[in-house]
Amino acid sequence: MKRFDPRIVFGILLIFGGGLALAQSFGYLENVSTYFWGGAFVLGGLMFLSLLLGDNWWAAFPAFTLLGIGAIILLPESMNELGGALFLGMLALSFWYVYLTDRDGRWWAIIPGGVLTALALLILASSYFAEYSGAIVLGGIGLTFFVVYLTNTVERWWALIPGGVLVTLAGMTIAATRFGEFQTVGFFFLGLALTFLLVALLARMKWAYWPALVLGIMGLLGLVSLISYSNYFWAIILIAVGGFLVVRNFTRRA
Repeated sequence: MKRFDPRIVFGILLIFGGGLALAQSFGYLENVSTYFWGGAFVLGGLMFLSLLLGDNWWAAFPAFTLLGIGAIILLPESMNELGGALFLGMLALSFWYVYLTDRDGRWWAIIPGGVLTALALLILASSYFAEYSGAIVLGGIGLTFFVVYLTNTVERWWALIPGGVLVTLAGMTIAATRFGEFQTVGFFFLGLALTFLLVALLARMKWAYWPALVLGIMGLLGLVSLISYSNYFWAIILIAVGGFLVVRNFTRRA
């Protein structure tokens, strides 16, 4: 196959620029430089995109990056606030392409792809759901780790832990606006307990039952303050623990 000649791209750019200059001279266009540079970046992106046909997966990074920059330049002023989301989305797309073309060997691309996708969604949602912006980005990154786990449930069980922690933190950002500090901490411990319970059940790691149990108890103690009879609950707990210690002491002597 004949190698690609970069002079072709340079020639196309000259033709494109000349055509835009003529259009501006005849009054058909304004801000020709914007169209020129936007088109130049898009053309450069398409050039790298064509290299993907030859199994050059690395070309996805410059291809989608240049396409994103070109798209930002060409965006109308009324949509400028979407530029950041568009650029991050194109970067995310490059990582997702790298992963999908080799799911076993390039699974690592899921993590930056998911993080960039979450950040792009954050920018899009910030205009409409500003109060949930923290939950969106943390939850999106957490779901990314769950996807990593699903790619290989045996070797990548560890991804359940950062996934569960981040999703729990996402829930905390919402709980913090609706409940008190003590109850919010209770939700946090329950989320961590559920995370380790998933590790124990799905990854069959028996050691994970212990942190799940301890964190679950701490979480329930935090949530019980939501109940109007929480004072009675604490009193019963103290009496039960004290009674257990006394009975255990006498049974040992007997």
